[in-house]
Amino acid sequence: MPFQHDVVFLPSSKKASFIMFEKLKNKWKLSSLQLLLVFITFALGGSSCSWLSKKIVFAFLDQNSVLGWIAYFICVCLLWPLCVLVISIPLGQFTFFKNYVGKIFKRFRS
Repeated sequence: MPFQHDVVFLPSSKKASFIMFEKLKNKWKLSSLQLLLVFITFALGGSSCSWLSKKIVFAFLDQNSVLGWIAYFICVCLLWPLCVLVISIPLGQFTFFKNYVGKIFKRFRS
């Protein structure tokens, strides 16, 4: 019986995750397939942004320098919206991400 607590914990964790996904679907007004495509776009956009930023920044600056990592952070912040917008096109989620990125920019302007 040492694992009894873990067995009881897992179903409530799954239920909490399900509720979280349902809240996102309702908030963003998406179907289950669209929500999956949005998550895939976030994942591919973030990964490609990180990869591209490393290639750009560390081609010119040392990876062990503080300046290099500051430049990398700035590059990621600038490239992320572009990467998710480009990746959202073939996944059919461009309208969602155009609105999403627009809301982010509005918050920075205020």
